[in-house]
Amino acid sequence: MRRSSLHPAFLACAGVIFSVLGLAMPSASVAQTQIEEPQIPFVTLRNRTGQQNPGQYYGDERSDLKAGWCRVKSLDVSVLGALAEAAPGFIREEFLSIDRVTETGDSVVFDALQQTVGDDTAVIYVHGFNISFEKGCRRALLLRQNAGLNGRLLWFSWPSDGTLTNYMRDESDMYWSVPDLAEVILEMERRFGPDKVSVVGHSLGARGLVLALYEVANRRPDIRLGEVVLLAPDMDFQFFERLLPRVRPVASNLTIYVTQGDRPLALSEQLHGYPRLGEAGNDVSRLDNVEVIDISDLSVRDLTGHLYHIYNATLGTDLRQLLNEAKAADARENLTPAGPNLWRLGEAQPD
Repeated sequence: MRRSSLHPAFLACAGVIFSVLGLAMPSASVAQTQIEEPQIPFVTLRNRTGQQNPGQYYGDERSDLKAGWCRVKSLDVSVLGALAEAAPGFIREEFLSIDRVTETGDSVVFDALQQTVGDDTAVIYVHGFNISFEKGCRRALLLRQNAGLNGRLLWFSWPSDGTLTNYMRDESDMYWSVPDLAEVILEMERRFGPDKVSVVGHSLGARGLVLALYEVANRRPDIRLGEVVLLAPDMDFQFFERLLPRVRPVASNLTIYVTQGDRPLALSEQLHGYPRLGEAGNDVSRLDNVEVIDISDLSVRDLTGHLYHIYNATLGTDLRQLLNEAKAADARENLTPAGPNLWRLGEAQPD
């Protein structure tokens, strides 16, 4: 699919800025060139829609496990210069779209991933609530870029509706997806070996990941994964505390990122009646052998305060040190101790 113009959301924002500065907006036609990005390997439980639009190749209904690659392209907005660079991340994300989907067997995807990972560590990423297939592929690419995971990231796409008002249905679909996620983790560990598979979950996907790890630990208590990373986890804090003794032993290290001002988690707390694991302020000293990173001091350029894993470069640097070098919190940059197992992440200082 080829877009013929810049996304309307960006044009509206850019138009206001150019108007304030008294400049003329460049015509949309000068920025139609698309820049190809590497493909994202995925496994998904979504249904095929039969749509020709690659971004709508998969829908939001439950289905059997499928695998393949989604190719993401970006519109070339270099003609806008510093304005494009200054645009918030959630606007720049709209420059991205799926250009092609290639479906194949899951063993083919796993084989290819083994080739690109080599002796390194593979990373499974589980997305959160309100994520369509296209949005999920874009976000997987952004996480891969921010955390420096080129050639190593496998995206697990469960059948979220991609609709803001369908939280309860998404919650049900996430629970339904847990057994398949556990199977993928087990198969990846079988292929790559002990300590060679790390897992990352965001928001509601982090809750599903914890439940999948609980099942993995029940079935294979001797299994040994690499890093387990929970980003803005939308999960009952006390529920996680109860599952932790079973989940923690299967991971080399378990890291949780929390913050204040996360609007989706605040709404989830109101809905469920209990604090969320990803909210700052919980007594995390009760979580044995877990490293908690409070990112409340960072400047997060999105409207929700929930997407810092893809929009903040300082956090990306922290994830790089964690997922690429397996550094503990006390050995990473920009982290200040704030408790027995709590650190605050500050903005990186310019050289």
